[in-house]
Amino acid sequence: MSAAEGPLVVGVDTSTQSTKVLVVDASTGRVVASGQTPHTVSTGAGRESDPRQWWDALREALHQCGDAAREAAAVSIGGQQHGLVTLDAQGDPVRPALLWNDVRSAPQARRLIDELGGPKAWAERTGTVPGPSITVTKWAWLAKNEPDAVRATTAVRLPHDYLTERLTGEATTDRGDASGTGWWASGTETYDGEVLAHIGLDPALLPRVVRPGEVAGTVHARDELPFSRGTLVAAGTGDNAAAALGLGLRPGTAVLSLGTSGTVYAVSTRRPADPTGTVAGFADARGDWLPLACTLNCTLAVDRVAALLGLDREAVEPGAGVTLLPYLDGERTPDLPHASGLLHGLRHDTTGGQLLQAAYDGAVHSLLGALDLVLDADADRSAPLLLIGGGARGAAWQQTVRRLSGRPVQVPEARELVALGAAAQAAGLLTGEDPAAVARRWGTAHGPVLDAVERDEKTLARIAGVLSDAAPLLERESNRN
Repeated sequence: MSAAEGPLVVGVDTSTQSTKVLVVDASTGRVVASGQTPHTVSTGAGRESDPRQWWDALREALHQCGDAAREAAAVSIGGQQHGLVTLDAQGDPVRPALLWNDVRSAPQARRLIDELGGPKAWAERTGTVPGPSITVTKWAWLAKNEPDAVRATTAVRLPHDYLTERLTGEATTDRGDASGTGWWASGTETYDGEVLAHIGLDPALLPRVVRPGEVAGTVHARDELPFSRGTLVAAGTGDNAAAALGLGLRPGTAVLSLGTSGTVYAVSTRRPADPTGTVAGFADARGDWLPLACTLNCTLAVDRVAALLGLDREAVEPGAGVTLLPYLDGERTPDLPHASGLLHGLRHDTTGGQLLQAAYDGAVHSLLGALDLVLDADADRSAPLLLIGGGARGAAWQQTVRRLSGRPVQVPEARELVALGAAAQAAGLLTGEDPAAVARRWGTAHGPVLDAVERDEKTLARIAGVLSDAAPLLERESNRN
């Protein structure tokens, strides 16, 4: 390992599929070591993981980093949001964690919305109208279906809380991750007693919410981890808030994350409260807000269309007149949970490459619709869009976003932004800096800027027209054989 210019910090991304660790020079942002270990997720009706494997994965990923991890002065955990971790009196999991993408609690989500004042009241209370991903619905599902597990539970945590507590021995969380639970009131920034009483969750089971910039504790599990005594532990946060830190986001800068699903978000100084439920009014990890919206169909759906056509994902061809709405898993933005893919305008001379381009167009149309809902009215809509995620380096994705947005696109060169954001948070403990300012000093958002092109209003209008005309068909619930 070459000599570092400053103290070393560790940033962790504990995601659904794996734990990734970066050891970073706090002065320069240079990654000096890294490690990664996979997780196991159940299949079938639910999506569950044993939290103990996250700890084992963290230990293994840290050991892959070698001596660099032993020299770290601070560590922070960024983690998958919304997961419900239930612990017994010995601190062991009562049952596997219910993950964010476990949707069995959809009936509880609908019931809670109705019982506590409707969507508008929930948006004003917690910033978010609960869907099955939100933690409050998972606790309600557990209470109905596994009451013995609820009775055995003496502590309730989120995934990043669980790992932070095992590091420090202290029960803590942060405002960014707490804002995705459904039992944290965004107006008062405290746990909501009425919500907790309604679902039968004792607030004494919940962790303390650590303030931005506050130390959560120091590492006490030294025998299991390659950290020295006194290593500081930051509050950590949820994955989207960590990625925002990793990019050093300023208010109004728009992020499009191209993954299996699409995510759009921006930092805002205004507390969001969208009664339609499209925009999740999350807090960020600094003291501002992180309004966020999702589309269900992004890279996976477009890749599926490419596979059906026997084409490489970049084999697009220009062509007007054909519209493909790639709603292969239903869609969230627009709100069409029962929809399937829809093709309109097919002609004898339509090529496979044109169909593939139409799939990109349909997916990006949904993303840009979500972005319009996330951005504040006074946001600069001519500034570059930050393109991140698995699809961000694909030429077809880049060009489609440019053409349909009419905005320049910037593709950050830095990868593993969640872990980098956690590392920036850890560095902030040592330097007293705002973690986003640390990331900006590190230059994490630097990357090529692709110039704006003329916005393709004709394609946008055609897609909107097909979407409007086909609404009755897309809204119809159908049975799959």
